[in-house]
Amino acid sequence: MYNQFFGLRKDPFNLTPDPEFLYLTPQHKEALAGFTYAILARKGFVVLTGEAGTGKTTLLTRVLQHLPVDRVQSSVIVNPTLTPAEFLEAALLDFGIREVPASKAQRIAILQNLLWTGHRAGKISALVIDEAHKLSLEVLEEIRLLGNFESAEQKLLQIALIGQSELDELLNRDHLRQFKQRIALRASIPVLKGEEIGNYVRHRWRKAGGGEPPFSSDALAGIGEVSKGIPRVINVLCDNALMQAFGEGSISVETRHVVTACQDLRFPEPYTPQKAAPRIGAGAEATGGEVTLYPNSMRTLERYGMANAHPSVLSRLAGKLGFHQRTETA
Repeated sequence: MYNQFFGLRKDPFNLTPDPEFLYLTPQHKEALAGFTYAILARKGFVVLTGEAGTGKTTLLTRVLQHLPVDRVQSSVIVNPTLTPAEFLEAALLDFGIREVPASKAQRIAILQNLLWTGHRAGKISALVIDEAHKLSLEVLEEIRLLGNFESAEQKLLQIALIGQSELDELLNRDHLRQFKQRIALRASIPVLKGEEIGNYVRHRWRKAGGGEPPFSSDALAGIGEVSKGIPRVINVLCDNALMQAFGEGSISVETRHVVTACQDLRFPEPYTPQKAAPRIGAGAEATGGEVTLYPNSMRTLERYGMANAHPSVLSRLAGKLGFHQRTETA
């Protein structure tokens, strides 16, 4: 929506897991290298954990895209809230098996045949489970048993579990100790800290075709404070703040845009000083060329739109995009 205004060719803060926009911290690089190595070296079980929104799925997409297609056949489960029977069926379907029998014994035989056929052809078979912290204990036991497929020298099925930090707690349970003992590699992705937040924003902005991002230092500090360094929240805040700036016709994203975005999204507001640059909108009183902001004076999009003297951001955007309200007459 604001791409042309800011001279961009792509959405810089899209929430889809686009590996082109993956920002690699040292921990991301370690996880990327470790995951790739564990699959290609046929290590068996590998686990990746991190807080919600830290980029685990984006990292997984990057790994899968960079694995040699002539050497790897994979099945990816993105919704693991299944029964054991449904899980095995979903795994077979994503491996390309279209006729899945009802019998569990026959399903296992088909999977075993697929793994051995791939092995003889020099292929690596990988089963990847996203959102693995949602797995039931019954399905986890089925996954552990699938890890028993092996030749005399190598594991026939490489199994990668990706999930939120709760997955670590789940795997640390005493009755899952057999599963835990089979994990060859564990990696985690932390939230962004300090300068990493600004570097993350700059990285995505440049990947989208921009130069130096238009965020003031105070605006970036506010985004870092509210997001707590979680990339997904940074994306949401940056996107909404840019929309606020675009609707106002401002080429710079300031703290006031971040504050309004936080209120629209029902996020806590960042700390802001009493004095701020002039802005157009309700809740501000002119005082000698400056504007004094009062606590909670910013309005959400819904409430802001109710003030007839001050059109909402959405109405400004509608005008810029050529959408105009038509009044029907009888």
